[in-house]
Amino acid sequence: MEMIKLDKSSFMNVALEIFSRSDLKPIADAFGSKVTVFYLGKEFGLFKAYFYPGWQQSNTPETGILRYCKLIQKLPKEERKLWDSAKSRSFDLGFEGPQKGRRYWGAVGQKAVRAAAEVGAQIAITIYGPMKVTKQTKKKRAARAK
Repeated sequence: MEMIKLDKSSFMNVALEIFSRSDLKPIADAFGSKVTVFYLGKEFGLFKAYFYPGWQQSNTPETGILRYCKLIQKLPKEERKLWDSAKSRSFDLGFEGPQKGRRYWGAVGQKAVRAAAEVGAQIAITIYGPMKVTKQTKKKRAARAK
């Protein structure tokens, strides 16, 4: 039986998704350039904000979660109330399905799980099908695997 190789490049990023009855623009403004706003609007009758990291991509899900938690803990009082009153707060771990004959394994440590719980967020997982490989994709994968 052939040994399946570990593919560390499958982890893509940690995104932050928030759903609320209130406008989430004040949180986006408070985060400033520390995050990239991917979406800010309405979905399913609620306000939605979807952020990508504004920092160099994390090598592990845990690192990304901890960075977001630090940002959330530093929110000004009014923005923190808005965060706490949100209907849903998720750290969304994004993975690309590994290529045939490869697998990805990782864990989110207790420190990150505890930090997520302390800010009232859940940890979600999104797995994307294998994507078209381009020269840029190969470079990104190589950088993530380091």
